[in-house]
Amino acid sequence: MHIPTLIERKRDGGVLTDEEIHAVIAAFTRGDMPEYQMSSLAMAIYFRGMTPEETAALTDAMLHSGTMLAWNEHDPMRVDKHSTGGIGDKTSLVLAPLLACDGVWVPMISGRGLGITGGTLDKLESIPGFRTQLTEVEIHQVIDQVGCAMVGQTAGICPADKKLYALRDVTGTVPSIPLITASIMSKKLAEGLNRLVLDVKYGSGAFMKTEEQAHQLAQSMVRVGNALGVRSSVRLSAMNEPTGESAGNALEVAECVRCLKGEGPEDLENIVLDLASAVAVSSRSDLQQMLHRGDAWTKFQQMVALQDGSVDSLEKITSVHRAPIIGELKATSSGVLTRMDAGGIGHVVLELGAGRSKAADPVDFAVGCDQIAKTGTQVQSGDVLLRVHARTKKALTIALDVLPQHIEIV
Repeated sequence: MHIPTLIERKRDGGVLTDEEIHAVIAAFTRGDMPEYQMSSLAMAIYFRGMTPEETAALTDAMLHSGTMLAWNEHDPMRVDKHSTGGIGDKTSLVLAPLLACDGVWVPMISGRGLGITGGTLDKLESIPGFRTQLTEVEIHQVIDQVGCAMVGQTAGICPADKKLYALRDVTGTVPSIPLITASIMSKKLAEGLNRLVLDVKYGSGAFMKTEEQAHQLAQSMVRVGNALGVRSSVRLSAMNEPTGESAGNALEVAECVRCLKGEGPEDLENIVLDLASAVAVSSRSDLQQMLHRGDAWTKFQQMVALQDGSVDSLEKITSVHRAPIIGELKATSSGVLTRMDAGGIGHVVLELGAGRSKAADPVDFAVGCDQIAKTGTQVQSGDVLLRVHARTKKALTIALDVLPQHIEIV
């Protein structure tokens, strides 16, 4: 295999064979292919794209660069969802235990937040003691007992993706649909799934800004999932306002606790039920009954306990992580709330310290926004539009100065 020839072929718009793609990824994972060559190939893919067959081969090669979760023939069906992220997108914490109530297994491998997009692992780690880094043996033990586990990527799963993503992040090749597809799908398929639902967001608070872009990514991921033997479906959803009523790690856990008891915001519950019904055995109405009965809340507590988290902290998480300063943003006029811009609010929450600009940045579990009003709501002058939880008076002042730019009342 002569790697410069493959780079030149892709640079000129040619197609790589399955064997060539598998050989490249194997060489890169072993360290036999220099990073500068992989960077060049990634840039060629960024500009020239890949055929559906090439994308499936790349995903398969990355999937088989490491270990996969192994299951027995008679184990329950494995299902999961992947979201492309957004502001206040906390659906995983409700979805996984709800699906476990349906008798399916949910081996959910999640990620950390970066930029304005929050991370499932950061939210979970705001629960005192909760361990997101489990061995594959421990993952199986938790799932055997509860039916779901929510963990970070293990060292053995998709090492090629870890290496390639680090390169893409510093070479301007992150926004490539074939590379995004292979990165997301290789990690999800490593869970050994039977069914997968993809929650692809678009709008101001999403990675994909337009519905057309989201549709292209969704098509690519569904095609790859089905080609590699996992029944895959998709839900496109707008991310122009935050999901639910909070954005910030402990604040979102508190909202999830409410939702798990059947008392959550309507939009959050609807998204959870839409996604769950796409991969569940039971109907949407049956899943809603499970949620409202508190079945998923019981499952969630069991999972938290098995992953060494403090169950007693769940209903008082905002006291465990309490920001020193809380301020209200009030409406200065009466009318209908027409804009509560997710992207703008996400940047404010990031600046408060709830997110990270670089992978190594620490996260402040206590800060963020809650009681976020929903668009379409009739408001009166003086009504609270949201609350800001800040570490310092200066941070609160800056947030309250910036937020009105992202809100409209007419």
